[in-house]
Amino acid sequence: MPSDETGKLARYLIFSIACLVGLLSIWAFWWEPAGLRLNEECVAVKWTPARPLRVAVLTDLHVGSPFNGLSKVREVVARTNAAEPDVVVVLGDLVIQGVQGGSFVPPEDIARDLAALRSRAGVFAVLGNHDVWFDAGRVKRALRAEGIQVLEDRALQVVTPAGLIWMAGVSDFLTRPHDVKAALAGVTDADAPLIVLTHNPDVFPEIPANVTLTLAGHTHGGQVRFPLVGPPVVPSRYGQRFAAGHIVEDGRHLYVATGIGTSILPVRFGVPPSIVVLTIDSLCPER
Repeated sequence: MPSDETGKLARYLIFSIACLVGLLSIWAFWWEPAGLRLNEECVAVKWTPARPLRVAVLTDLHVGSPFNGLSKVREVVARTNAAEPDVVVVLGDLVIQGVQGGSFVPPEDIARDLAALRSRAGVFAVLGNHDVWFDAGRVKRALRAEGIQVLEDRALQVVTPAGLIWMAGVSDFLTRPHDVKAALAGVTDADAPLIVLTHNPDVFPEIPANVTLTLAGHTHGGQVRFPLVGPPVVPSRYGQRFAAGHIVEDGRHLYVATGIGTSILPVRFGVPPSIVVLTIDSLCPER
C-alpha cells in the first residue's frame, strides 16, 4: 500500500478512536449519571402470603454528587410514589464525602424531601458507610424527624397488604459493629415473612436461612460494567459475587440494588441510576 494511503488510514483510525472515546466519555460522565430509571422486577422466594408484596428500593442516593441534587431526590420520590409500592426501603448512603464535582447537602434537607414518600405500609431505612463517616446520629435523627423508621440491629413487625411481615435492619458491615443476632432477636413469629435491610451485602454470609430476603445496596453495581466482563471494580471483599441483582446461595436470597448517586468518581457506564420496585412472591411469571 502506498505510504500516503497508509497515512490516510492511520489518521482515519485515530480520528475514529478519538470520536469513540469522546462519545463514551460523554455517556459515562454525563448522559448516564444524569438519568433515572424505575425498574420493575420480580423476586421468587419462599412466600406464604396469598398476595405478593411490592417493595420500592432506594439506595446510595449520595445527594450532592453530580446530577444528584435535591431536585433529583424530588424526582425519585415522585416516580416512587407513582409506582404505588406497599413498602419503601432506603438502604443508606444519603450523603457524600469527597466525590469529584460534588457539593455537600445536609441530611436534614434530604430527609425533608424523602418525607414525601408514600406507601401502604411505611418507609424504613438503614444507614450506609458514608452516613456513618459523616455523622450517624445526625442522619438518623434527620430521618426519624420526618417519620422514617430507622432500623439499626433491630426488627419491627409491619402490617402490609400482603399481611404481617417482619422487617429487620442490620447496621453497616463496614463501619458499624453489626449484629445479625440482635437484629433478629425480636422476631417472634417464625411463620411470617422476614425481610432484612442492610447497606453492605458483604454481611449476607452471616444471614440465617430463615430470612426470606435480604436487601442491600453499597456496590453501585461497580458504577462501570462492561459487556461480557462485568464490573472491573466492586467495593466488596467478595468481588463480583454480590455486585448486583438477585443472588441465591444455599437457598438463601439476596437482592443488591445498584442505586442512584455516584461515589469517588462521578461516572456510570452500563449501570444507570435506578429505583427498583420488587414484587416478592413465590413464583415469578416467565418473561
